[in-house]
Amino acid sequence: MICSTLRRVGHMHIYLVRKASSVSKGHHQQTVGSRPAASEFAARGASGNVLELLGKSYPQDNYSNLSRKVLSRVGRNLHNQQHHPLWLIKERVKEHFYQQYVGRFGTPLFSVYDDLSPVVTIWQNFDSLLIPADHPSRKKGDNYYVNGTHMLRAHTSAHQWDLLHAGLDAFLVVGDVYRRDQIDSQHYPVFHQLEGVRLFSKHELFTGIKDGESLQLFEQSSRSAYKQETHTMEATKLVEFDLKQTLTRLVTHLFGDAGAQDQIGWAFGLGLERLAMILYDIPDIRLFWSEDERFLKQFRVSDINQKVKFQPLSKYPAVINDISFWLPSENYTENDFYDLVRTIGGDLVEKVELIDKFEHPKTHKTSHCYRITYRHMERTLSQREVRRVHQAVQEAAVQLLGVEGRF
Repeated sequence: MICSTLRRVGHMHIYLVRKASSVSKGHHQQTVGSRPAASEFAARGASGNVLELLGKSYPQDNYSNLSRKVLSRVGRNLHNQQHHPLWLIKERVKEHFYQQYVGRFGTPLFSVYDDLSPVVTIWQNFDSLLIPADHPSRKKGDNYYVNGTHMLRAHTSAHQWDLLHAGLDAFLVVGDVYRRDQIDSQHYPVFHQLEGVRLFSKHELFTGIKDGESLQLFEQSSRSAYKQETHTMEATKLVEFDLKQTLTRLVTHLFGDAGAQDQIGWAFGLGLERLAMILYDIPDIRLFWSEDERFLKQFRVSDINQKVKFQPLSKYPAVINDISFWLPSENYTENDFYDLVRTIGGDLVEKVELIDKFEHPKTHKTSHCYRITYRHMERTLSQREVRRVHQAVQEAAVQLLGVEGRF
């Protein structure tokens, strides 16, 4: 699959395209009563170690960078847990596509795949989408690599090549995706995507168009083993119009009025958390991982289209602590620090902000100061218990990131 056009609209990624499932599924609990050890930061292993993940074994190497925090989320599949808010969004989208898009024999045009393994090959995640080997999206600092050949998918598009080459031309893919990112109420290292793909043959695209039999999908240009010729303007405009109609109908349904050989098509991607946060007024992305009955019971509705407005459990007070350190001369990335804080602090960490940078005029060493906001979603934290976690973060930063503390 090649993306001939990519546009970002809000939090939706839209493409015009052409085609050339062990860790424990139990909820990971963060205990603040005892100090987490720095050795618990990562599941990295020396070359020769083996990671068991979703029933398969993966040898570890110097590319492996999975944290225990992230591993505890693999296999949870929130989008498949009945009455979870992410499940509700998925089911509403499925219902819309099943009702609005029907095939020749009265069956749904779009098939749905929501249980594909999040462990994919690097080829599936990048090369199959023609992402160059030196593209910045492949950076180790932005992705979770199992080893040098496998990773946790960074997008559900990692499955497009396989599904298209299986002969599918209209499908939805839903699943958990993994990216190393900043820490705030809108970002989490695991989130959920839903994407749709549809391809059209020349007959399907131009039927009903005046003089459609004379129109072509492609211009007279070169074709390679990796991509098709350039799309004609007529084909591109018709596919854009179909995508616009598809998304407009879907948004109206949710919110109310508020590379084949000889095919061309579109694809779109939606973040389920972002949709649910808007639809249900959920203020913090960490809540999706809550097992508190006060949260979950609000979404046990008899009708998936029933309006739900999240009622806050309570706004417990925050506990704020700062951490400052001198950066090592090389191999430091902010995402490494964010990953460390997430692993040790767990979901107690609401936000991490870089509030100050300083370069020493003589040594030219750089210092960072981060402000960490701790807030429990279900009870009040004490400064004493937060201090234990914060001190563990300080110690781990020195041991694992090579920083020089200014504590």
